[in-house]
Amino acid sequence: MADKNAFRPHVLLADDQHDVIEALRLLLKGEGYGIESTDSVAGVLEAISKQDFDVVLMDLNYARDTTSGREGLDLLNQIQALDSTLPVIVMTAWGSVELAVEAMRRGARDFVEKPWDNARLSSIIRTQIELGQALRKGQRLEAENLLLRGDGKPDLIAESESMQPVLQMISRIGPADANVLISGENGTGKGVVARSLHGVSGRSSKPLVTVNMGGISEGVFESEMFGHVKGAYTDAKADRVGRFELADKGTLFLDEIANIPLSQQAKLLRVLETGEFERVGSSKTRRVDVRVLSATNSKLDEEIEEGRFRQDLLFRLNTVEIHIPPLRDRREDIPLLAKHFLAVHNQRYRKHLEGFEGAALKALRHYSWPGNVRELDHAVERGVLMAQRSQVAAEDLGLRSGREAAPRLEDMRLEDAEKYLIDRALERHEGNVSQAAKALGLSRSALYRRLERFRE
Repeated sequence: MADKNAFRPHVLLADDQHDVIEALRLLLKGEGYGIESTDSVAGVLEAISKQDFDVVLMDLNYARDTTSGREGLDLLNQIQALDSTLPVIVMTAWGSVELAVEAMRRGARDFVEKPWDNARLSSIIRTQIELGQALRKGQRLEAENLLLRGDGKPDLIAESESMQPVLQMISRIGPADANVLISGENGTGKGVVARSLHGVSGRSSKPLVTVNMGGISEGVFESEMFGHVKGAYTDAKADRVGRFELADKGTLFLDEIANIPLSQQAKLLRVLETGEFERVGSSKTRRVDVRVLSATNSKLDEEIEEGRFRQDLLFRLNTVEIHIPPLRDRREDIPLLAKHFLAVHNQRYRKHLEGFEGAALKALRHYSWPGNVRELDHAVERGVLMAQRSQVAAEDLGLRSGREAAPRLEDMRLEDAEKYLIDRALERHEGNVSQAAKALGLSRSALYRRLERFRE
């Protein structure tokens, strides 16, 4: 059974007088709060750096014979730097309007004079805890709104024999919390499988956070994954929630996992092993409960042999592996997928196409699909845009047969030429991004960035 105390609001008491601490402890314990206490400025900072609190109730004076409140005012600045969402209530026996105004200016949420009224103090504490929780929830939701918008992609469409093992694995391991590695060529639908695994799991009501590891540069990796605190670096103007925190109690999908810089892999391994991490610029250890799904079109065994990927990290990611066959090996699914994409793009472009002409369906079935399901989606989208009749014709799809002459690069726009060369490289190397990037003279991350741009 879960420990109910773990969900109690936690209060940090700070005062250099033992009798004040005990009086406050007695009052708050009776109201069900978890309580920590300290008698020094250093103790406050140490406690906040190690643990999350819902409110701080602190005196403004700590040195003997000091009544100016200067220590407490300086401490408020330091607390704001550590956690700008943490509510702080200040107390002093030497109150004045000027001191109260200055304390509020430095971040205090309320000001209480000693001796205090128990009922009023209890009310202030409850109010500030609720406001602090609302502020933190708002910060989290703002980050979620930026990262967790649905992308409108389909559920898994698969009736072919070669896809049945994939469906069976989703059914068997989806409800479990095991980490899953999803492998397959570029464009085969690894993200759709990840969404399916999350959808049948006990975490389906919580976030599914997707991160394209090929799109994160080494310099911002820690900030993106673990978050940062205000002032951690020049452009860190506010606290930021990282992807692991956003996925807490839910699922984190790490797409193109082979692109994680080797220098950052140990940090990822630690959070996978312990669930613990620190935001950039903070020494406070945070814990999350996250199921990790990952995907790659690279051969990770070869990456390990060449020293680009840690074997112990692969063991953590690969409790179970699901391999998705390329579209050319599941041709029975092509008409079903094409019908789905036709409906999607009919709606998107406000068209009313009834289907595909016979020659168009034949072309779809016999094409090699080096870009797999993603390329099929793009071909159907083009067909919807180009169709002049009630059905999509073969020529509307823009598919090239092996007998057709290749287009002349000098007749193309720069962007079209670049896309053409990338498509051909992927086709030659059967969708292997690493090999295609090498052939094109690009880094793997540079090729991923171009692929992302072409998908938009």
